[in-house]
Amino acid sequence: MGKSILKDKSFAFAKSVVSLYQLLVTERKEFVMSKQLLRSGTSVGAMIREAQNAESKMDFVHKLSIAQKECDEACYWLELLFETGYLEQHLTHEISGKADEIIRMIKSAILTTKSNLTNKE
Repeated sequence: MGKSILKDKSFAFAKSVVSLYQLLVTERKEFVMSKQLLRSGTSVGAMIREAQNAESKMDFVHKLSIAQKECDEACYWLELLFETGYLEQHLTHEISGKADEIIRMIKSAILTTKSNLTNKE
């Protein structure tokens, strides 16, 4: 299988989330929301990897849908961490921007796959 831009971007996003988690825990002493961000932010790439090994096109769509939801949840935690004073605006926007790009790519992949399924019927 060729190189996957979505796989690479989601992995880079996960690395950013891990770094941010380390900052939040060690310097900001925030342990609850940061853990939620870590969980949702790192599961995006894991679900995209699972989607690559899907048993069917519908399974592929399902796994990508879960990845999209996890990415959106990570955005929620980023926003909440910003609004409660744990994150600066530049960090929030930087990582949220990566998440938004991944969400757009996932949506596109889902729409293309669903369209291809419909055209085959």
